[in-house]
Amino acid sequence: MEKIASFQVNHLNLLPGLYTSRIDRSGGTAVTTFDLRMTAPNREPVLDQPALHTVEHLGATFLRNSARKDEVVYFGPMGCRTGFYLLLFGEHAPEEVFPLVLEMCDFILAFEGEIPGAKPEECGNFSEQNLSMAKYYIARYREALSTHRRFVYPK
Repeated sequence: MEKIASFQVNHLNLLPGLYTSRIDRSGGTAVTTFDLRMTAPNREPVLDQPALHTVEHLGATFLRNSARKDEVVYFGPMGCRTGFYLLLFGEHAPEEVFPLVLEMCDFILAFEGEIPGAKPEECGNFSEQNLSMAKYYIARYREALSTHRRFVYPK
C-alpha cells in the first residue's frame, strides 16, 4: 500500500509553520491542503481538546465569512492535535494564504462572547470549549508565523 503524503514528512524536524501539505486535482478542479502546524510534533505538548475545539469553531466561522469564503472547502483539526488542515479550492502557495491565516489568528485573539456553534442543537460536543486556552495556542502560533515564516517542510 502506498504511504500517504503526510506520513512522508519527517515529523522529528517539523516546527510550527504554514505548509502546503498537498494539491489534489479532479477534472479541472484543484484543492490545496495546508498544514497549519501549531506545535512541534513529538517534542511539545499537543493542543488540549477543549482549546482545539474552540479554535475549530472560531477558525471555521472566520474563514467561512472571510473575503475568501468561496474558496474554503474545510478547516479542522489534525488527529494528532498538533495543528489544523485548511483546504481551499484552487492551487495556492502558503505565502499567498499567509495574510488570511494571520487574520484568522487575529480574529480568534480578539474574540469575546459566546462561541459560534456551541449550543447542543448545533454541535455534538457543545460544552467542550476553552476560549482562554485557544487564545494561548493561537498567540503562540501567530508569533511563530510572524517570526519564522516557515513555508517549506523540513527534510
